[in-house]
Amino acid sequence: MSKHAEGMRTALVTGANKGIGFATARALAEAGFKVWLGARSNERGRIAEAGLRAAGLDVNLIQLDVTDRSSIEAAARKMRSVSPSLDVLVNNAGVMNEVIGKELQTIPPSAVSTEQLRTIYETNVLGVVAVTQIMLPLLYNSSAGRIVNVSSRLGSLACLSDPKGPPRSLNMIGYSSSKAALNAVTVTFAIQLKDTPIKINSVTPGTIASDLSGTVNAEELAGKPGFAPPEEGARLIVRYAMLSRDGPSGGFFGPDGETPW
Repeated sequence: MSKHAEGMRTALVTGANKGIGFATARALAEAGFKVWLGARSNERGRIAEAGLRAAGLDVNLIQLDVTDRSSIEAAARKMRSVSPSLDVLVNNAGVMNEVIGKELQTIPPSAVSTEQLRTIYETNVLGVVAVTQIMLPLLYNSSAGRIVNVSSRLGSLACLSDPKGPPRSLNMIGYSSSKAALNAVTVTFAIQLKDTPIKINSVTPGTIASDLSGTVNAEELAGKPGFAPPEEGARLIVRYAMLSRDGPSGGFFGPDGETPW
């Protein structure tokens, strides 16, 4: 896949110390990738790294705060010192700070502060753009770079406007609009990269048990009907991280295939 050492494929997963990110890092490492485990917290990242290394997997913690450009640039320099290319970038890090309570009730759009919106966009949109921009030189050095942006059905305008779509209790102006913006980011980068070997897609893993806010965590959601384990979401992400040369680019995909915008 890469132009560097034969057989050595590299991947970076942001927000990889827990949930879908952790499961994705594990799955990529099990598929033979050398995985950079992106984590904002070194302490949490070290715990995740130790767990995967104990399983014999080739993973390395890399401190990476997607809201801090200097942190991303430092990560890219460290990665470049080990390998001149990057084969897979999974933009997984994301936040949802509009959930109030364990029943997944959300703050009405009219009551969400601009500060909350800014926090969401800094991570879910601007962070993805910054990481992608800074990692592109490494991806260009791969013979078949792949970028997967972890999105959501809640970012699909078609799904949101469908009366049979997501529960109205999940009416989140910040999270939904940020994921819709993320999908636009995917399409615009796909247009730029259309004449290169790099493919970029948005993926919605489905309803996964993961940490949503300070009041809801993966363990609590795991027992609720309809919530799949992180490993299930990771399988879909890895599928698009390992697309063949004739695979799609600039699309939006879920467990059932192409998802409407």
